Amino acid sequence: MALSRSEISTNLSDAAIQAARCQLLQDNNINPHTGLATDYLNHFNEAIMLLEMIPDMPECAEDFLNWRPLTYREHFEASRLKAKDLMILAYEQAEAALKNEFDRVVGSMRTILTAVSEAMRTRPDAVRIRLALEAIGWLQPLLAMASALIHGGADRTDIDRIMDS
Repeated sequence: MALSRSEISTNLSDAAIQAARCQLLQDNNINPHTGLATDYLNHFNEAIMLLEMIPDMPECAEDFLNWRPLTYREHFEASRLKAKDLMILAYEQAEAALKNEFDRVVGSMRTILTAVSEAMRTRPDAVRIRLALEAIGWLQPLLAMASALIHGGADRTDIDRIMDS
């Protein structure tokens, strides 16, 4: 079965549109296959960095206590990135199953960070240090999993293992 001239033209146009979309996403640090941007993980890297500072400088706990977890949308709405609307749109158009997994992993990170922050509020430095070190150990595998989801390299078995531990 041969394609008509208009079908060939339509297929070429669709391919050109897809190629342009892919390039636009790549140019703005959005994975074109997943629709997710690694910039969101900087939000969690900031919290982890603050936690890492607490053992050597307990006064940094106050900086951590002032940090607030943000959803993907909230993070980009508050950012000064020129492509923030594109980042939100690409996320909203991401495959539902992938987005649900990603949201589950980062939701766990937000839950941990919120609980650790609440626990630290009225505790002495020694307890804050212990909480910071434990939280880092819980967060790092989740951060790695979130990164793998963004880059399209996450395995369902790995996700289940990390989320169940």
